[in-house]
Amino acid sequence: MSDVSIPQQSRPRPATVTAAAALMIFMGVAGLVSAVVTLAGISGVVDRFREAAGRTGASQNDIDGLAGFAWGTAIATAVLAVLLAVVLIVLALGNLRGRNGARIATWVVSALGLLCGCCGLLAVISQSALSWNINADDQVAEDLTQALTDAYPGWWIGLNGGLSAAQALGYLVVALLLVLPASHPYFRATPPAPVVPQPPPPPPEVRETDWQPPAQL
Repeated sequence: MSDVSIPQQSRPRPATVTAAAALMIFMGVAGLVSAVVTLAGISGVVDRFREAAGRTGASQNDIDGLAGFAWGTAIATAVLAVLLAVVLIVLALGNLRGRNGARIATWVVSALGLLCGCCGLLAVISQSALSWNINADDQVAEDLTQALTDAYPGWWIGLNGGLSAAQALGYLVVALLLVLPASHPYFRATPPAPVVPQPPPPPPEVRETDWQPPAQL
């Protein structure tokens, strides 16, 4: 056992650190569940989109392009969810062990996660209101993008919007828990024990057998 882990075991872990680590692990697992749900439902979304897109008069290339976009978005989201879950769990374990580097990295990840969560929430809110086509006068393209939006289940936007909001809130709570004064002592390095100066050794005793008379002049 290294000398670093011994002091951490002798100090009680604050409830704020435990709560932050538990929330990070929960967020990672929730992201994985959301990715699985997305991958499981994207096939039906694409099938419904292709069926509706055939009635818009769009070309097959445009239909395939948007279908590929839907698949690519779902796959990219799943990959990012797996990577983020690994990062969150590793950082959570580091925080539980009192590693200050893990706490600093958690603050960085929380800031990025808060930004991404807010951006994701805005994207979900505007998904049904904004058109994806560049040329607003192209009615076929507008109908095609609307067909893709309508192909998603009714609960899809609500679920993703709720997850984005919960993600942003979760990162904010984690950062606040780790910055509270109750968490600071657990991440501070244990100061070394003070060095007690040793008293000087006593002078050697002169034994009678070691005494020599002074030399005669």
